Amino acid sequence: MLIIKNLTKHYKGSNKGITDVNIHVEKGDIYAFIGHNGAGKTTTLKCITGIHGIDSGEVVIDGVSLRDDKMKCKRSFAYIPDNPDLYEYLTGIQYLNFVADIFEVPADVREERIKKYADAFEITPSLGDLISGYSHGMKQKLALISALVHKPKLWILDEPFVGLDPKASIVLKNVMKETCAGGGAVFFSTHVLEVAEKLCNKVAIIRDGRVIAGGKMSEVVKEAGSLESLFMEVLDDETN
Repeated sequence: MLIIKNLTKHYKGSNKGITDVNIHVEKGDIYAFIGHNGAGKTTTLKCITGIHGIDSGEVVIDGVSLRDDKMKCKRSFAYIPDNPDLYEYLTGIQYLNFVADIFEVPADVREERIKKYADAFEITPSLGDLISGYSHGMKQKLALISALVHKPKLWILDEPFVGLDPKASIVLKNVMKETCAGGGAVFFSTHVLEVAEKLCNKVAIIRDGRVIAGGKMSEVVKEAGSLESLFMEVLDDETN
């Protein structure tokens, strides 16, 4: 579903960026991407979604190279940044219909999906309001629904649980599982290690722009005992 091979991106005038990142997300995976602030998580996500150019390496999404056909790749995934920029002069429902128009989702299909997920995330009564009046949590929910409206094969999410209330977090976890059960995949960054360990079957840990551990969750955390313990070991290694 997602192959990241030797992905390298360095910012001009700085040694910051990512180097030789290799990650393989398969159908059915809920894949956690963790690391401290500035480790390279967001840079990686922006590279694989085509927002940032890359220096070298390759990104393949659903069998298509991002270099060869960026638009076809973008139709296969949904990307939600950690702080979604929405068109605040639109109402919630106008925004959802705008996204559905871009992905050419039929009227009856979009209506069914919007109702399903707006009800689940409990923002149906607010869909007629301007987005400018939404709280951060409501904007996050709207962004998630906009991602689901075209039923992407791959979710790419940057800190998706930030700003969500406990019930919405549960709904999101269930939708992730539903997506993967249907043959899709989820790749997301998070600082919530407990959630990642319980929810995800695979994990990659990035430090200073390089992936230092990755693979099946059970195997990666086996020696440390927990993802939290492993992460603290990584931080200790970095400071020593």
